Amino acid sequence: MKIIPIPCAQDNYAYLILCEETGESAVVDPCQFAPVDRVIRHHDIRPTALLCTHHHADHVGGVEELLQAYPGLRVWAHTSDRGRIPGQNGFANDGDTLTVGKIPGRVLHTPGHTRGSVVYHFDGAAFTGDSLFSAGCGRLFEGSAEQMYHSLNVRLASLTDDVAIYFGHEYTESNLRFARHVEPSNPALLGYHDEVQALRRMGKATTPSTMGQERLINPFLRCHTEDVQDYARRFLGEVDQDLDPAEVFGILRGHKDRF
Repeated sequence: MKIIPIPCAQDNYAYLILCEETGESAVVDPCQFAPVDRVIRHHDIRPTALLCTHHHADHVGGVEELLQAYPGLRVWAHTSDRGRIPGQNGFANDGDTLTVGKIPGRVLHTPGHTRGSVVYHFDGAAFTGDSLFSAGCGRLFEGSAEQMYHSLNVRLASLTDDVAIYFGHEYTESNLRFARHVEPSNPALLGYHDEVQALRRMGKATTPSTMGQERLINPFLRCHTEDVQDYARRFLGEVDQDLDPAEVFGILRGHKDRF
């Protein structure tokens, strides 16, 4: 499997997934036609599917033009996004399987950012859209903190540490500023911050991360840890109380929104 990140718009990423054995390919979150089409033509391939993680325009803005340029594409998204994504003709539910060539994949329903948010998990790589970013997570537009907590800390927690996380936006530096505010003494976080700054100075992307990396540095996956619990306790004035991790998640997300 070959994965090609495609920078789009101001800070979005689409991704081309290529099965090198069969030549079949799919595009994840084609937010703009032109940059995606350039990559397709450069590699002289014809995509067979578009995999949409959710319905927001900055993730599906290129769908209609791609359908015109490449008739017959399968447009996958969660079944609840019916009518919200142009040309959707694939309606996925949690646990459904799909393939790109001979690469098997499965769909994880991860509501919270939107009610139809999904993650596509293929052979050691997960495309998380706006559910999970490096050092952060998406805003709660159509779901609750409890839903998003479950999506990230139960559904995505089932992924092994070596799974590469391909996320939807280059938000890593800003996410790290908040993460360091929450856990200023986390050594893994401090080291990762230095790595990210070096990458950005060279104009390089921070995608992908890994699930193992995110467990060490992402506050939204660390709501059970003592330091993150302490952050929430200081806000609530509950010095000695053990807090429900989902409640901590809600506090963090609210603070990040205003950070």
